[in-house]
Amino acid sequence: MTAVREHTRQGVHGALHVRAWPHPAPRYLALLVHGYGEHAGRYDEVAGVLTGHGAAVYAPDHVGHGRSAGERVLIEDFEDVVTDVHTAADLARAEHPRLPLVMVGHSMGGLIAARYAQRYGPELSALVLSGPVIGEWALPGRLLALDEIPDTPISPAALSRDPAVGAAYLADPLVWHGPMKRPTLLAFERGLAAVAGGGDTGTLPLLWLHGDDDRLVPLPGSRIGVEQLGAGRATERIFAGARHEVFNETDRAKVFEELTGFLDPVVG
Repeated sequence: MTAVREHTRQGVHGALHVRAWPHPAPRYLALLVHGYGEHAGRYDEVAGVLTGHGAAVYAPDHVGHGRSAGERVLIEDFEDVVTDVHTAADLARAEHPRLPLVMVGHSMGGLIAARYAQRYGPELSALVLSGPVIGEWALPGRLLALDEIPDTPISPAALSRDPAVGAAYLADPLVWHGPMKRPTLLAFERGLAAVAGGGDTGTLPLLWLHGDDDRLVPLPGSRIGVEQLGAGRATERIFAGARHEVFNETDRAKVFEELTGFLDPVVG
């Protein structure tokens, strides 16, 4: 894979770091939208699959995440994050005009990507959601009901059956290992409501990937959101025994095969 490039753009709340995996002659653009507490650098393997499939790949670090500006994991309005992702998309299109753009959003990134599709749908050729936080997700309400949010980090075992994934996650200095913050939880509730009320994505090709042993974002709650967003037209791929990060699971070769197979007719 070609050497990764780093860009900085002006985001809504300061410097926006965008990671890019170039392709010498891409046939499409792929925009990766990462999840809560992590950063774009955790998507090197996904980017490698997509560049091998013919994409130039871009991925911003969201405000308060990775190398972007902001208090760590503090998001006050997901609409601002969607705007930042659009800035990253503008960068991709400026470097490679007139190519189709596909978006891949994981977990919290699924919420952001879904809202992006509602706001900027005509700019997309396909949408892929992995373990997306849409539909019904009980965690924000459960934590907000407490006087003090507990300092309980995400268990690395909940990410994947591959212990190396959890070990790398724990050792990553750019991953947040502290408690969730009340403004971010409130923003999650508003973001979920915005997607629920934002309408469907029409005929936009939509692929939903989820592990049936996802304990962080349980499958039944996401299904409600995917069915609303895709108006019943989404392509669904559920992986038996997989946990939250299907792109990092022990059977990820099957996940990548589903991803590229879905994109083949979209990008020609």
